[in-house]
Amino acid sequence: MPGVTITGLRKRYGDVGAVSGLDLRVAPGELVALLGPSGCGKTTTLRLVAGFLTPEAGEIWVGDRCLSSPSAVIPPERRRMAMIFQSYALWPHMTVHQNVAYGLRFTSAARADRERRVRDILRAVQLEGYGGRYPGELSGVSSSGWRWRGRWSSSPRSSFSTSRSAI
Repeated sequence: MPGVTITGLRKRYGDVGAVSGLDLRVAPGELVALLGPSGCGKTTTLRLVAGFLTPEAGEIWVGDRCLSSPSAVIPPERRRMAMIFQSYALWPHMTVHQNVAYGLRFTSAARADRERRVRDILRAVQLEGYGGRYPGELSGVSSSGWRWRGRWSSSPRSSFSTSRSAI
């Protein structure tokens, strides 16, 4: 997983500075938590990194690729990133296996490789044997774990969360 470099990042909402001159370097493989009170810019920063917002100043780099600057923003679907929002987007009509496998449908991986990846993820989060269950049939702790791991099934280069339960 490549590193993330943010330099001079700034985003305002009217007269309110949500992110003001943020500089941050996240080394490859490093886990970082953004902590602070409500309204301090944590989610705005993640939305900027994911490409959902355009910065007014600064740049966001992942590895050697500039993903965002005031003059150009690579769209979210071309960033190979995953982001888990505080409100989880689950498909209640799909099983745990189907939810975890969903992102893999958009890769060039062979069906057997996709199935192996789903089995590996369910094993890693200790949910082997639960793939046939639906989201409403799992406890909150179990479901939050597989939701997070499910976003890894598509092998994103980076992943971000706005929820403490995703870590």
